[in-house]
Amino acid sequence: MPDSPAAEAFSAGDREVLGSLEFAVCVGTFYADLAERLTNGAILGFDDGGVSPASVHTFEVPGAFELPLAAKWSAESGRFAGVACLGAVIRGETNHYDYVCSEAARGVQQAQLDTGVPCAFGVLTVDSMEQALARAGGDKRHQGRDAARATLAMAALRERLEAS
Repeated sequence: MPDSPAAEAFSAGDREVLGSLEFAVCVGTFYADLAERLTNGAILGFDDGGVSPASVHTFEVPGAFELPLAAKWSAESGRFAGVACLGAVIRGETNHYDYVCSEAARGVQQAQLDTGVPCAFGVLTVDSMEQALARAGGDKRHQGRDAARATLAMAALRERLEAS
């Protein structure tokens, strides 16, 4: 997809550098169909930056609450220039939603701050399955693709800063 408008966000130089790096996708599989959609979108997003699917490594976890630890382990491994964290939390009848969303977001942020490896928060936090589907390749946007592109943007920034 190098000719897509999304690919234009990355310069030829960034695409060359990014294409030589490895990336991780950590995905919560509590909603399996959404996890698959988000992961497929992330693969497209990484492709926008010149990263081949062979350089994107997917690690599944049970749900969004487990994403921060998977992100931290992936980042600490030294293998990856960035980590896209994907999943979905759909509001139910209790406060559980609030705790899971808050801790998943806090934990992913903490993982990137602790390790210095970009970790994007691509977790859908929605009120319904309809909203989730609209944001996982439906008519709103693609959170998986967006998370991959955010990961790439931060990895490219780090590479530029380290080269100067």
